[in-house]
Amino acid sequence: MRALTFQGPGEVTVQERPEPELVDLGDAIVRIEASGVCGSDLHIYHGRVRVEQGFTLGHEYVGTVVATGEQVRSVAVGDRVLGCFQTACGSCFHCMRGEYQRCVESRTFGHGSTLGSLQGTQAEMALVPHADLVLRKVPEGMSAEAALFAGDVMGTGFHAVDASGMRPGDVVAVLGLGPVGLCAVQIAKAAGAAHVIAVDAVESRLELARSFGAEAVHLTEQDPRAAARAATAGRGVDVCIEAVGDARALESAIRMTRDCGAIQAIGVYAERAEVHLGLLWLKAITLRGGQANVIGHVDRVLAMMAAGVLDPSPLVSRHMPLDEAPEAYAIYDRREALKIVLTP
Repeated sequence: MRALTFQGPGEVTVQERPEPELVDLGDAIVRIEASGVCGSDLHIYHGRVRVEQGFTLGHEYVGTVVATGEQVRSVAVGDRVLGCFQTACGSCFHCMRGEYQRCVESRTFGHGSTLGSLQGTQAEMALVPHADLVLRKVPEGMSAEAALFAGDVMGTGFHAVDASGMRPGDVVAVLGLGPVGLCAVQIAKAAGAAHVIAVDAVESRLELARSFGAEAVHLTEQDPRAAARAATAGRGVDVCIEAVGDARALESAIRMTRDCGAIQAIGVYAERAEVHLGLLWLKAITLRGGQANVIGHVDRVLAMMAAGVLDPSPLVSRHMPLDEAPEAYAIYDRREALKIVLTP
């Protein structure tokens, strides 16, 4: 089968790879219909997250089940499914508490030995361990490009809002309007935020945020802190979602958030970062971070998408064949596309 493999920073290649085979009784094999290129893939592409040469990339996927182990019950051969970006065992300390993102046996697709040596989904086929937890049937009438979002990007945006403790009537700021940030804007509005301030430096992304009902604030041409004060009688926002993964954005979040407010850092941090913790302490701000609990949220996310409450389709800007995936990565790296969907 064809698969997109990592060769080194800035270099990915489509190569022939052996088709996956069932390993455990809870496994499934999925023939991929569509796979997304994600901001997390760029961390690998840039060398920020280390992956072995030749490893298959990708962690967002929709496809058809072609084989299952004897213990798989929730899906069957022929089912059209979407998958979550990581696996969970369902029985460890964390899983028993619904903290699937910290499962002691968790593996993330396409991230090499650092995150479980699970080959990725930017390929013609993929092995899916713990299929009963990881896979969901695609709702009737839902497109592949929309379903892709439930297993990662929309699920991550949902987690950001849910874990932040946002309540109806709150004023929310979202810093960084990549796909996750834009999904968080939609979800905050759906969850009852009275006002959402969306901050980025790319005008097309700001325009999308406006279309979702947010106040769009340009990072460098306007003053995000002034916008936060203006929307809250000078207090600062109740909740700030940091969807960048950069210390400068986290510092801005601390300064934009009101006393006793909350920051949810959903952006990826792979290294040390320096921020003004004294200000965080003085303002009594709650700061939370970490991977999103997509498995724990996927059913609610799918229900909201199927009902039309959430709609990721405006975020898809390009469709490209798997054979052109190296160019897709280059385009995405240049920020010339918001979301690229690959098809084998």
